[in-house]
Amino acid sequence: MSDSPPRDQLSTHAVENQPPARGDLALWSGDTPLQEAVAREGGQAGPLQDYAVALGSPEMRQAARNANRVTPELVTFDTGGRRLDEVRFHPDYHRFMDLGLGAGYAALPWEGGAGGHVTHAAMVYLASQVEPGHCCPMTMTYAAVPALQAEPEIAALWREKLLSRHYDPSVRPLSEKTGATLGMAMTEKQGGSDVRRATTFAERDGEHWRLTGHKWFCSAPMSDGFLTLAQAPGGLTCFLVPRWLQQGRTPIQIQRLKDKLGNRSNASAEIEYHGALAYRLGGEGDGVRTIIEMVHHTRLDTAMAPAGLMRAGLSEAHHWVSHRAAFQRRLIDQPLMRAVLADLALDWEGALALGLRVARAFDGTTARDRAFARIGVALAKFLANKRCPVVLAEAMEVLGGMGYVEDTPLPMLYREAPLNGIWEGSGNVICLDILRTLSREPLAGEVLADELEAVTGMEPRYDAALKRHRDRWPALPPEAEARWFCESAAQLLTASVLLRGAPEAVASGYVLARLTDQAGRIPGSVAGLDPTEILARLA
Repeated sequence: MSDSPPRDQLSTHAVENQPPARGDLALWSGDTPLQEAVAREGGQAGPLQDYAVALGSPEMRQAARNANRVTPELVTFDTGGRRLDEVRFHPDYHRFMDLGLGAGYAALPWEGGAGGHVTHAAMVYLASQVEPGHCCPMTMTYAAVPALQAEPEIAALWREKLLSRHYDPSVRPLSEKTGATLGMAMTEKQGGSDVRRATTFAERDGEHWRLTGHKWFCSAPMSDGFLTLAQAPGGLTCFLVPRWLQQGRTPIQIQRLKDKLGNRSNASAEIEYHGALAYRLGGEGDGVRTIIEMVHHTRLDTAMAPAGLMRAGLSEAHHWVSHRAAFQRRLIDQPLMRAVLADLALDWEGALALGLRVARAFDGTTARDRAFARIGVALAKFLANKRCPVVLAEAMEVLGGMGYVEDTPLPMLYREAPLNGIWEGSGNVICLDILRTLSREPLAGEVLADELEAVTGMEPRYDAALKRHRDRWPALPPEAEARWFCESAAQLLTASVLLRGAPEAVASGYVLARLTDQAGRIPGSVAGLDPTEILARLA
């Protein structure tokens, strides 16, 4: 890469009023809210700082663009017509995988150090700002570890390779690899989220099983194994299907790669099992109960990723308005622009703070920790993903026409924005899960109530909003009001976390903009915020 700057004196005009190249992004040192939240929730700053420095370099941002422009390629057969069923990726995709797994993205939560899940969640946030697609296989590898505990013998075979800091994409059986990844294949055409309608079936083969059937979505099809659901004689059951065997390739056929809106660097596939060897996890008929451990942990990442996407988009917007003028004033000095950006920043700060508070509950060991993790992660996932597309659309608009051009990261971020709201339970599924958890697990309701009441007396407008919520829903709402109830509860919970940890301008600003009737529905339609302090934390 040349150190010589590009020419700005051209034959027809001089290039001016354009922001300078961004250079190294200060993903850790320039993110005060992240540093505060990691410290508050007990995460590890050292690994995050190193990871952020590596991710924020211009070289890795160019690598992200390469990995998204040159999308994965399905290679079904070799030149002789023998089946391969392999996916080939751009080399820069492998660079991100090597960097993330080497930093401990999948391993840290299970190595026994303090704040492992908080540190992991912050890594999700960081990686999502630069190249979100490669997070999928790393997230599933992280999340599969607790699900494997349903069969200790299988866990003993896989755990060491899954927690390895070595990325090994080679086509080899597990015993010959220095590290491994795990994917997931659950949904089928006829069922979608209703996984109990699966028709893939399992038959006994000695000590093991053979699976036959079709899976409509297989995330990360080059993983070393998949957690999957199939109908056994005793009912829907969870299985681990290894991708590569000592005696040859598993009979897994990739039908096609999904042509997705976003998440372009990562492959998602339709696959078929043709008598694929499988190991049972948990008892027959306990499939959902077993795999829900994996789903629970992937939901943490789907709650954190939108915070990272929002931060990346707002950071680009802030850089643009800080270096560009219109109508004789810098954009950052114009009151309406400041009002819009400050309002948007509240969603980012709220998603980040709540996500890492929930991650601390994943690190906890008590029944109350587990109960809060269950209800908190669902609320965080629901709210963050409903706000993310709105924030990124507004950030794109800040840049005007350039925000719609692939020279900036805004189009990639915008395409990514809806994904985490769909993955691991779309909005309706999450809301129904929240109601189900509150109705079946009294402790979840108790810990949520404690979190909401922890800040009463600190902010009168918060107290009034909490009273309105409880007056409106003295008991759980009817199903048709589930979204309204969950939005209200999630915003109250976010405000509670901010009131305990964020500066007054942010915490009270969030309460004003999200919990009162003093704001409109469109970003920037709120009076009374302190944009100076809020925007200083975005710079």
